[in-house]
Amino acid sequence: MNSNIREQSITKATEKYIKSQFQSDSSGHDWWHIYRVRNLALHLADREGGDRFVIEMAALLHDLDDWKINAENTEPRTKAWLEKQSISTGIARKIIQIIDEVSFKGAGVETPVSTLEAMVVQDADRLDAIGAIGIARTFAYGGNKGRLLYDPDVSPELHNSFDSYKKTSAPTINHFYEKLLLLKDRLNTETAKKVAAGRHRFMETFLERFFNEWKGEI
Repeated sequence: MNSNIREQSITKATEKYIKSQFQSDSSGHDWWHIYRVRNLALHLADREGGDRFVIEMAALLHDLDDWKINAENTEPRTKAWLEKQSISTGIARKIIQIIDEVSFKGAGVETPVSTLEAMVVQDADRLDAIGAIGIARTFAYGGNKGRLLYDPDVSPELHNSFDSYKKTSAPTINHFYEKLLLLKDRLNTETAKKVAAGRHRFMETFLERFFNEWKGEI
């Protein structure tokens, strides 16, 4: 089978599988989040380069074993899926490494990437965490986890370890200061940085309006 046709077959099968796993998610990590990240990643790849197959597969699979939404799954499903698709060990290793490098782990924790493909997928995932959709996803996640919208007595914390970041149960508004507003300056590619500028400004405008309304200003 032609390699391009085989890769297309694998990505289509992976898309179908991931859609079945995430279509009912209510935490902001649903199928449509993955769909957007995949499309953003391919958009960035068109401008920045990289292996499109590796990028697309990593984008599609990046949340399959994510600690935020799969705490009950102890067996790594990503590796099993790649083996089921008979993907070579070398390519599978690249995809898994990208996924391992994607996540934000706290304001004081560096999240370096080792390849251009990882830069692209990490940027795509972070772009979907900011702007209008990022705001919507943040409140979806907070509601899913039973968190308060805002508590003026609970200050944001810039976590210095992944462990403390994972354990936080702070109000949703704090998450803007603990993560979302930091992402613009933690992107890798020039294309992503340009996209992020407008999304970042929108979040700042939202927060200004939120606090004005919180204070009862008309």
